[in-house]
Amino acid sequence: MIIISIIYAIYKYFQLEVSKEKAIISFKTIISMEAIPSLLGVGFIIGPKIAAYMLAGGILGWFVLIPLISYFGIHIGMPVNPARIPIAELDATGIWRYYIRYIGAGAVAFGGIVGLFKTFPAIFSAFKSAVGGLKTGLEKRKILRTDLDLPLNIIIGGVLVIFLIITFVPSFKLGVVGAICAIVFGFFFVTVSSRIVGLVGSSSNPVSGMTIGTLFATALILKAVGFTGTEGMIATLGVGAVVCIALAMAGDTSQDLKTGYLLGATPRAQQIGELIGVASAAVFIGAIVLLLNKAYTIGSQALPAPQATLMSMIIEGTINGTLQWDLILIGAASALVIELLGIGSLPFAVGLYLPLGLSVPVMFGGIINWLLKKIKKDATELKEREEKGILISSGLIAGDALMGVVLAGFIAADIDFIYNMHWGVVLGFIFFAWYIVHAVLKKKISHVFMGIILIGIMTGLNFDILYQGGALLLFLILTWYLGDGVLGARKKESTE
Repeated sequence: MIIISIIYAIYKYFQLEVSKEKAIISFKTIISMEAIPSLLGVGFIIGPKIAAYMLAGGILGWFVLIPLISYFGIHIGMPVNPARIPIAELDATGIWRYYIRYIGAGAVAFGGIVGLFKTFPAIFSAFKSAVGGLKTGLEKRKILRTDLDLPLNIIIGGVLVIFLIITFVPSFKLGVVGAICAIVFGFFFVTVSSRIVGLVGSSSNPVSGMTIGTLFATALILKAVGFTGTEGMIATLGVGAVVCIALAMAGDTSQDLKTGYLLGATPRAQQIGELIGVASAAVFIGAIVLLLNKAYTIGSQALPAPQATLMSMIIEGTINGTLQWDLILIGAASALVIELLGIGSLPFAVGLYLPLGLSVPVMFGGIINWLLKKIKKDATELKEREEKGILISSGLIAGDALMGVVLAGFIAADIDFIYNMHWGVVLGFIFFAWYIVHAVLKKKISHVFMGIILIGIMTGLNFDILYQGGALLLFLILTWYLGDGVLGARKKESTE
């Protein structure tokens, strides 16, 4: 009970801010952790190394850059752009909002562009293969069933239809130049995405880098031809959206076709299924995005959408010429240092850009993955445990997303009592009740007492902090569940 209370106290209240009036030293930072189970799952899936890179970026931002800016800024009485108030009056979160986010954006942009440059050999190789494929497709020849694709005239016709839609349908607002950018960047980058996923795997697909590169290039092109202001930003965003979706779908399709080849499927049938799936999903995803925006407002504190914020900073700053280039270049230089150390800078840059509290639960998941590989030496068992951990982690991610949509539906329908319930506490009680019943049925008396003690802790907490306490306890329980699922004792298989 004491240990859990201490953990909760650290989570909720530990805010380190050492400062004295007129003192030389002012150390400002915040130690925080978001109790989000989906991030725990993300950490397990990406592994300890990538999770550690993310955390390192967060530590640089919150324990080096923020205290450094505060140290020098306390002596400056005037606001320093882009903030509108003096640095001395900003807390750690304010310094992050006005300065660190731009530094992180520069690091992410640099990391993405470096990742794009690294794929140049793949781009040329993929382009050569694509041109060769077009020449082969024009030739009439006998094709095996397992090599049968959609006819080339259908592909070209589909691309032409998409070009006409995004050019002339008013709601897209891309214009002729924007539509050409979307088709050209899409053609080049889709081949890269498909080839990399097919040869290496989806984890190596540089979607972020190629999307950032598309946004920068498109913004500069549109600005050069006279697309400025809101019109130029919307067109750039539209091009980025088309290319990003194309990249993601290309990687997914490549993975599906690879699996189908191993199973002896017909590629044409798979491709038709992909088109049906994309068309169906687009309708529902569009509706869900509108629902989430109505319930939470995308970009607000309830639904921060950090990637969307990053994209908007890049687009708005490039089109309007208001990008904080000094801070952007500082971030790019930080990412360059990481690259020179032989480490991929993009995970580090993402950690620098995001709030520290989002990187900590990711590290928890990475630690569980690391413990699994240290403890389980048998290759067969390790693979089995990893697959189980990925399934549990995927469940945490999917569950988080689904519950967000469900709650958004209640909010949009003005069912306030559903939204205002302390879900961390409610779900915590449900879990503990199930745990006690399960323990009783299994005759594990010690587990029964542990469940009772945990419920006692929850009910003993002050009501004002009950919600956060319940959320943290639920996060800790899910952490234990993931760890126990991959590290716990292996069930003995029955033998005859």
